[in-house]
Amino acid sequence: MKCIIVEDEPIARKGITKMVSAISQLELLDGFNSAESAAIYLQNTEVDLIFLDINMPRINGIEFARTIPKTTLVIFTTAYSQYAVDSYELDAVDYLVKPIDTARFRKAVDKAIAYHTLLMDEENKSVEKVADDYIFVKSDRRFYKVNLADILFIEGLKDYIIIQMENSRIITRMTIKNIYEWISKEVFIRVNRSFIVNKDKIDSFDNNDIYIQKYEIAIGNVYRDEFFKTMMRCI
Repeated sequence: MKCIIVEDEPIARKGITKMVSAISQLELLDGFNSAESAAIYLQNTEVDLIFLDINMPRINGIEFARTIPKTTLVIFTTAYSQYAVDSYELDAVDYLVKPIDTARFRKAVDKAIAYHTLLMDEENKSVEKVADDYIFVKSDRRFYKVNLADILFIEGLKDYIIIQMENSRIITRMTIKNIYEWISKEVFIRVNRSFIVNKDKIDSFDNNDIYIQKYEIAIGNVYRDEFFKTMMRCI
């Protein structure tokens, strides 16, 4: 994957460069200290992945991410955790808080590689049929039955969704808006632009986040009131 780093702090840019160089699947094309210089570069160069700082002068990372090509993936890197919800709204692959742990960095990159592979694959998976309590997902000329009760959450990224279960996940070509129209609102609730969660799988929640097993999912501002109204009826 061809990638660039957009980071105004030289030390942070050097650290991310070192982590990128340790991953053979990544090809670092260049690094930039501002969104403006990166935007000029993108006019003539195709990039698969951007490691993008948020808190930068003039044009910040959130504003810049709204302008990049749809097929370019973004991993946000920032010292400020309060931007997490904004990153979900922009279909970011992941959100890394500085100082960035090497293992956490690798996990984010693996996720980006998986998405990139799907974007390049012409024979994508698709959801073929939905019933009241299960869906069929097509993969490699086979249909896999997924019980809705087994789903922890569904995550959307551009034109794909991840159906996350306890010990497995399926990535398929479909928008999160479409899958939400198909599945039961009695069981599932949308909690931000990129996530639908199974209410029965929620272990706990606070004003900002939902916790399902090892996963932490932010509650979007637009969805917060409806989420709490729905959950209060369940208690």
